[in-house]
Amino acid sequence: MSLLEKIKHKYALSDQGARDMVKAIVAVTISDIVLMFPVGILYLLASDILKGTIGRDRMPLYIGGTVAALLLIIMTSYFQYNATFLSTYIESGVRRRTLAEKLRKLPLSFFGKKDLADLTNTIMGDCAWLETASSHFIPELIGAMISTTIVVISLFFFDLRMTLAAVWVLPVAFLVVFAARPITMRLNEKATKYKINCMDGIQEGLETLRDLKSYNATETYMVGLNRKIKAVESHSVSSEFVNAVFVCSAQMILKLGIGVVALTGGILFSRGEISALTFFMYLLVVSRMYDPFQVALQNLSAVIATDTQCKRMDEILSHKEQEGRQDMDYQGYDICFDHVGFSYEDGEQVLRDVSFTAKQGEVTALIGPSGGGKTTVSRLAARFWDADRGTITVGGMNVSGIDPETLLSLYSIVFQDVTLFNNTVMENIRIGRKDATDEEVLAAAKLAHCDEFIEKLPEKWDSMIGENGSELSGGERQRISIARAFLKDAPIILMDEATASLDVDNESLIQEAISRLIQNKTVLIIAHRMRTVDGVDKIVVLKDGIVAESGIPEELKEADGIYRHMVELQLRSEQWKY
Repeated sequence: MSLLEKIKHKYALSDQGARDMVKAIVAVTISDIVLMFPVGILYLLASDILKGTIGRDRMPLYIGGTVAALLLIIMTSYFQYNATFLSTYIESGVRRRTLAEKLRKLPLSFFGKKDLADLTNTIMGDCAWLETASSHFIPELIGAMISTTIVVISLFFFDLRMTLAAVWVLPVAFLVVFAARPITMRLNEKATKYKINCMDGIQEGLETLRDLKSYNATETYMVGLNRKIKAVESHSVSSEFVNAVFVCSAQMILKLGIGVVALTGGILFSRGEISALTFFMYLLVVSRMYDPFQVALQNLSAVIATDTQCKRMDEILSHKEQEGRQDMDYQGYDICFDHVGFSYEDGEQVLRDVSFTAKQGEVTALIGPSGGGKTTVSRLAARFWDADRGTITVGGMNVSGIDPETLLSLYSIVFQDVTLFNNTVMENIRIGRKDATDEEVLAAAKLAHCDEFIEKLPEKWDSMIGENGSELSGGERQRISIARAFLKDAPIILMDEATASLDVDNESLIQEAISRLIQNKTVLIIAHRMRTVDGVDKIVVLKDGIVAESGIPEELKEADGIYRHMVELQLRSEQWKY
């Protein structure tokens, strides 16, 4: 693995980001070395004073050298700023886009292990921390180490004893901070955990505020939330204290180096073994040499702490993507499950042996007790996950060999949980097909009977509907979602509890619209209301991860099975009186 590849993997960088990191390190190194030039000018001045050779003829040298050193410092500082800060901000944007693009290609099984606060913290918080590390910590640390090494090597050509007196503190101070690495990493991992818990608590509180208020539970909830906030605060204080113990101890050791140089130089000078000029030169050099290294010790501690953030991002970037070919050679749009088994990350077996065919031009309903695997079946059909065993085909194509985004071009999907955007009604429906004309959007909306409530809105089709459709009722939100599916007009329609939020009248209207839409299409629906599936072509009853029953509604009503039992239960429930 090349140096660039190691840097790229270590700090979750792009190819250009890794190259920019190397440039930043070179820039910092040059800048630190250039800052030693005034020391050289002072050395020459002291030498002339001691020799008594200073005069007007030497003044141009000192003035010219000072101006040249000043110009070099300005130039290298400018170069360093561009190489560290500006490049880092560009790379930070690239890193966030790369993470977002990677997340788009990951299977939903990955998101089952993560919550929203965790992923948000990775994209925003972890990226911001690495942005600071890339612009302040890493180049400064490595640059200081390289420049200090160059200066130390050059000092050995003057006096070995004085050089050893000056440099012995450097590896000792470095080892003191590096010895804290395991502790620092554990503290940083805990800090991340506490922060995510706190973010989860805040987000949960905002999302459930209505329920908390309705049950007078806000005060009780705030007690728990305050405990999470306090945990973040307490751990941050403890982490800073532990970090300060090691870093300050290392910096004190560096200060000790100045005293050792002064003591060693004084003894050697009194013995006549070194000149006053050499003694003076070493005092100048160590006072300048230790300054960047003191900052480097702080940076070393911060760089060690970035390992946690890098691992979290690397977990996303290195996760296996769902891949497949871009071309499709389907023969029709039948969906066929053949002895399919599936379990989630926790090992719970959801599907054990599922086999059925949803034929083109027919409506196939998935019903059964909760937890039987209905939603899992519909999402396996669209390759949101990959089956553990067995095969799933669409038009004869094995879906596991097709690129997920290519495959989804065949599907219109209506989820039980509707996601809307804080935009106009028109644009929310246009999500179904971004290049749709206004007339096509209006036609799809009418099919889903959205026009009935949209015409009553203040701005009608240009009305803003709030965050996740907060200005609309549950049934209205559901109808917009159904309108999207109509607009996409894909050959396969998946509906997961599509009419769950609709009243009886609206449910009948939507089913009427669906009946006009499904001609020559494959429709797979999930429903708990038995009247919703009464007119379908085929019913598949799932229970305990297997197909318990399968057939047309009339046949299953005659059989003494699960479907008949569910129908009878719902008939009795409709007759209940309060």
